[in-house]
Amino acid sequence: MAHIGVVGGGIIGLCSAYYLQKAGHQVTLFDQDNIADGCSFGNAGMIVPSHIIPLTQPGIIAKGMRWMMKSTSPFYIKPQFNKELLRWGWLFYRHATPEHVERSVPVLRNLSLLSKMLYQDLATNGDLTFEWQERGLLMLYKTVSAEYEMAEEAEVANWAGIQAKILSGHQVQDMEPNVRVDVRGGVWYPGDAHLNPGQLMRSLVTYLQKNRVQILENHSVTGFNKTGSLISAIQTQHGTYQVDTVVVAAGAWSPTITRMLGSDLCIQGGKGYSFMLRNIDNNLRVPAILLEARATATPMGHDLRLAGTLEVADTDRTINMNRVRGIVQSIANYYPDIKVNMPTVETVWRGLRPCSPDGLPYIGKFTRFDNVILATGHGMIGLSLAPATGKLVSEIIDNQTTSLDISAFRPDRF
Repeated sequence: MAHIGVVGGGIIGLCSAYYLQKAGHQVTLFDQDNIADGCSFGNAGMIVPSHIIPLTQPGIIAKGMRWMMKSTSPFYIKPQFNKELLRWGWLFYRHATPEHVERSVPVLRNLSLLSKMLYQDLATNGDLTFEWQERGLLMLYKTVSAEYEMAEEAEVANWAGIQAKILSGHQVQDMEPNVRVDVRGGVWYPGDAHLNPGQLMRSLVTYLQKNRVQILENHSVTGFNKTGSLISAIQTQHGTYQVDTVVVAAGAWSPTITRMLGSDLCIQGGKGYSFMLRNIDNNLRVPAILLEARATATPMGHDLRLAGTLEVADTDRTINMNRVRGIVQSIANYYPDIKVNMPTVETVWRGLRPCSPDGLPYIGKFTRFDNVILATGHGMIGLSLAPATGKLVSEIIDNQTTSLDISAFRPDRF
């Protein structure tokens, strides 16, 4: 039994701790804040094997430039003339090619399908509770151009073995008998699912604490004890902790950790916002992504979570209410009978998704040290990919053959 130090208390860190504990290891998890403040609590709760095309794709740069001209748009890059952002932007540009998409589709598909299978196990094995629902995902559109784009993506998905069904506006309405839907059409991915992320996170924390995983909140990592090619201890402002292996799962703050280890990891924080509509009389049945608005709507019991935007802002966690206004304004265009008032800033959640420049996560051994594993950079689908990532981390540490080929995710690929 090894002592594993997991740096980061988001969904990736917690799932890594879960599978490491299951494998018989002693685990200590470090987080710089209270875990409830993290990115994973407020996300859209979607489990999306349908998301096999990376964010880095042809046409996204031109589209992003148009969006940046509007304060309520779904995409924004905060002007920062620093080398990290410039490097990230250059690598993003280089990977926005058809060849990169073609290489990425099968590896993202395999990772996503493994994760969904593990979620199905977690939903039934009695360890956790998180309102698991398998009703698929609707990608809704109102314009001809979005219809064409979604038809192409549906063709790619079906070719890759992910079922996608193109629906007319009337067929979309048939799937939502309780809510009026005003769209040209949509694509339904029946293999997708959704859950309550806050409930999942709380359930994981409770399970881990009951099973002797030490969770140290408000413990910022300040350095490491190094012995040759090994890390022997993690330093925090509250003390030093001996470990046999380190897992870096610190989300958008992972580059801060890897710099302490002598390497620059290329990640930018992609800020997103969400808020809840409580006690909806006539709620949605199927989660949806509203294509033109790049916003999402996810039913969670009697509540509805609205989320969206991608604001590349490093680790800036301030709330830009203009971005929130863009989400509010978009909902009535798709669901005219759902009344959405502008939330107060106190009720708006914001989180930073760790975005790699090629849209693929970093999963694997850190080249500078023999006992450091990276598990970060999952962008907007960290919740969706978390169980698979946690299981892979456990397999890597135990020197087992991994459940799938992870060479595309190697941390030193840039």
